[in-house]
Amino acid sequence: MNNEPIRFGILGCANIARKMSASILATPGASLRAIGSRSLEKAQSFAREAGLPVDVKVYGSYEGVLSDEKVDVVYIPLPTSLHLEWAVKAAEKKKHILIEKPPALAAEELNTIISACENMGVQFMDCTMWMHHPRTAKVKEILKSKELFGDLQEVHAIFCVPMQAKSPGFFVENIRVSPQLDALGALGDLGWYSIRGILWANDYDLPASVTALPGTKFTTDGVITSCGASFTWKDGRVATFSCSFHADKNVRLVLYGNNGTLEMPGIDAEEFKLYGVSIFQDMDIGWSPDVTEFHIKTDVPQENLMVQRFSSLVKGIRDGSGVIDTHWAVIARKTQQLLDAVKLSIEHGCSTMCIEA
Repeated sequence: MNNEPIRFGILGCANIARKMSASILATPGASLRAIGSRSLEKAQSFAREAGLPVDVKVYGSYEGVLSDEKVDVVYIPLPTSLHLEWAVKAAEKKKHILIEKPPALAAEELNTIISACENMGVQFMDCTMWMHHPRTAKVKEILKSKELFGDLQEVHAIFCVPMQAKSPGFFVENIRVSPQLDALGALGDLGWYSIRGILWANDYDLPASVTALPGTKFTTDGVITSCGASFTWKDGRVATFSCSFHADKNVRLVLYGNNGTLEMPGIDAEEFKLYGVSIFQDMDIGWSPDVTEFHIKTDVPQENLMVQRFSSLVKGIRDGSGVIDTHWAVIARKTQQLLDAVKLSIEHGCSTMCIEA
């Protein structure tokens, strides 16, 4: 049995790369081998400011990381427009790929990335971190309970962050509203989480149709800064989501069954609430649901748990005790497919888009 850690390389010095480099360093069974940027000076500055160990290799190009034979995994936090090129190049170098969301600008691009991974026998996973928090598994457990929750009827998701308040120059200079770098804007950056949450709640059963909600906001360059959509299933299930770079911060996923309601605040929170069947008070002036609060504590941050899970998959492939877990590619494809459908509906005046399974 090979007890060597899974060695990560990072392409780019985005802010999220600092968080992920710390997670890699803190995860047993993983190690940080290399960091690469478009310039050696930028990579050196990142390594210094992030406090990376001196044995981490620093490269002045992305190619340097991909050519490093000791790198097993490439983590890609680059702007979305660069994902296709560098994910395919990484797969061709037989590097397993952990990629920031959205993994592509469109489903066609993602299919190319996943096909490259499949052809080269490397693992693919997108960085939707909340899926690896133990709270997520506990909520799913209750979601499956006919007694506590019943059958899923509706899902409503929201992810809003007031970016102008956080960064006054956001709508002018941030890459998340750059048509050349991240053309999906808020839909890709925030909407991805909501759409994945809706799919997750519905056991990744694709809806029959998607319709964008009116009121989409754009930058002067045409990048989406606020939008929403509704989803419908043939059996009557419905879902909605909204995302915005303008509205005050609100991150929430609410699941409605016919016997209860589950409310999940935040994407990295430990708590959630289960509301029992509501009973009207006297004279119908209100209702009194039973409320149970859950706190699913973990000493390990969800990003570390994601690194741990991914490293375990890669180790199994390396040692011959495991195979590629295609689940992660399947759910990424479905999430991207619905992202595409929302964008297309917006472009066609909120027309309803039929979804092919």
